[in-house]
Amino acid sequence: MANAYFKIVATPTGFGIKFFPATDGGSPLELQEVLSYLDSNKITYDLASVKQSILDPSEHTLTIGVGECPRIRENYKFSMSEDFMTATARFYPPSDTGERMSELEFLNDLSYKQIKFGIQNEIITRMFSSGGIYCTDLVVAKGQPPRHGTDAKIEYFFNTDLHAKPELNEDGTVNFFNLNLVNPVTAGQELARITPADPGDPGTTITGAPIKPRDVKTLRHEFGKNITLSEDRLSIYSDVNGLVTLTGGSVFVSNVYEVENVDTSTGNIDFVGNVQVNGNIATNFQVKATGDVIVKGVVEGANVEAGGNIIIARGMNGMSKGVLRAGNNIVAKFIENATVSAAGYVHTESILHSNVVSGAEIVVSGKKGFITGGRVQAESTIECRTLGAVMGASTVVEVGVNPELKAEFIKLQKEVAEIVQAIKTAQPVIQNFMEKKAKGVRFTADQLAYVRQQAASLETNKTALTEKNARMQEISAVFDPSKKAEVLVSGEVYPGTTIIIGDSSMNVKDSYQYCRFVRKDGEVKMAPL
Repeated sequence: MANAYFKIVATPTGFGIKFFPATDGGSPLELQEVLSYLDSNKITYDLASVKQSILDPSEHTLTIGVGECPRIRENYKFSMSEDFMTATARFYPPSDTGERMSELEFLNDLSYKQIKFGIQNEIITRMFSSGGIYCTDLVVAKGQPPRHGTDAKIEYFFNTDLHAKPELNEDGTVNFFNLNLVNPVTAGQELARITPADPGDPGTTITGAPIKPRDVKTLRHEFGKNITLSEDRLSIYSDVNGLVTLTGGSVFVSNVYEVENVDTSTGNIDFVGNVQVNGNIATNFQVKATGDVIVKGVVEGANVEAGGNIIIARGMNGMSKGVLRAGNNIVAKFIENATVSAAGYVHTESILHSNVVSGAEIVVSGKKGFITGGRVQAESTIECRTLGAVMGASTVVEVGVNPELKAEFIKLQKEVAEIVQAIKTAQPVIQNFMEKKAKGVRFTADQLAYVRQQAASLETNKTALTEKNARMQEISAVFDPSKKAEVLVSGEVYPGTTIIIGDSSMNVKDSYQYCRFVRKDGEVKMAPL
């Protein structure tokens, strides 16, 4: 592809303009360009004739003067962009009597014009090593634009947009008990990572001036305690199991999840760490924590489970469905109509119509200090002011045996009885089959499959029976009737109360005051405090 161009040439009668048409889609000549060239070289012409010749698409010569052909050297028009990023030269051929410009001459011109960077040597060489490239804008110098960098960015590996969105049940109904309001985190977990800012690279104009890339934003981690910054300062990690939040651009990790109340505003809570409820836990809600659960108000008919302690400042009204379960101790002002289990001790001011189990001791103190109704079990000691009730509410207290082990022992007894019954049922079937087989009786495929199933079940049950009997023996060895265990009553115990110590029991038929109950000579006996 080549643009149309023109040249001053000698003619038989003088000189003229020779027009060369464009090829392969090149650009045609512009009248003004031709006229400007003629004017700058002080060549007179007939405007109408020049106009007509430009419109002629063929290669032809327009005679415009007589006498000797003007001596016009190869030359060019030079332009530079306002941002000093490009330089363009538009060359014009020499007349028949003129000279060509050399490549070195042109390069010296560029140097004189302070063009120092991005000189397009390949294009310039092609221009001067060929017959010339005319009436065409040639980019002879090109600057290097800056490579703009990117801002630093931070990626958080936890949900930073928390809203109260209830879960949907399988039937499409809304479960307002489970809301997405908590970001649990484990020790060692990466919380956030910074991708550093890319400053970019400077550019250079064709005059050699540097071009600064645009400024980029840098970032650094903002965080509170319980967080470690990596050596490269790009990542942060949690030091503890707890709760992570993003507040005002800062990351905070706490091993205490604190709420005002547990209700429809929070939903159920399942947290790795400690939970503090400044108000109440509403009916039917659930709080689970691997650490402690501290409630400054009341727990209603709710389920509270803690790997550590449960502390309830204003007590538990279980409404016959509330549950407290602690891996350590439970302290509550009162316990009413609830199921309570603690691996450690239970301390309260009253227990009413509840099932309470402690792996250590149960102390019911305070002004009233009563245990009335329900079943209360502790491994070592139960201490209260009042035991039972005037109206004879059925009250059972038990000490001397680890309640969890006893519950496991009772469960094993039931399972062993069921296994023994299954073995008794399977053995005659297999015995009958063996006898008939010995007599040559042939069996159907279904009969054979049934017998195989019974035989496999028999072997499984025998193995399970051996294991469960061994476990029962282990638990029995732990039960030590001679171990000190007692029930202490600093006020009054009422008839209708059953006291169990180890494997012995006593039904209280009369009222007693200021007494304790111990196991002696295989019986539960009363003794003074």
